[in-house]
Amino acid sequence: MLEVLRNRSYPKLFSAQVIAAARHGTAQCGLGLLAFGVAGNQAGRVPGLAMTIKMAAYVLVTPLISAIAAHIPRKPPLIGSEAIRAVIAVCLPFVSEAWQIYVLIFVLQSASATFTPAF
Repeated sequence: MLEVLRNRSYPKLFSAQVIAAARHGTAQCGLGLLAFGVAGNQAGRVPGLAMTIKMAAYVLVTPLISAIAAHIPRKPPLIGSEAIRAVIAVCLPFVSEAWQIYVLIFVLQSASATFTPAF
């Protein structure tokens, strides 16, 4: 088990995964606050639908990306999906309507669905 730690790529990959997990948790908390700011008293519906869209994105995108990722180098999809997720996270504070949240969540989760099979 300790042999993995000697691999030069492992610390980079592990730290990238830790950063991505921290970003994901922060984004989930931010989504709840954003939903309350946008929808007010109906804020429960916005995250509920956003989580439904999240699962739909995984179900629709992951099989396609898994088939593609098996035939291409892994580094470009990993970097590209993280870049897309960072751009979406930066866009979230500028959302003013619920439909914008839904679109951004679908794109964000599609990027996550790209990252997972490549990882």
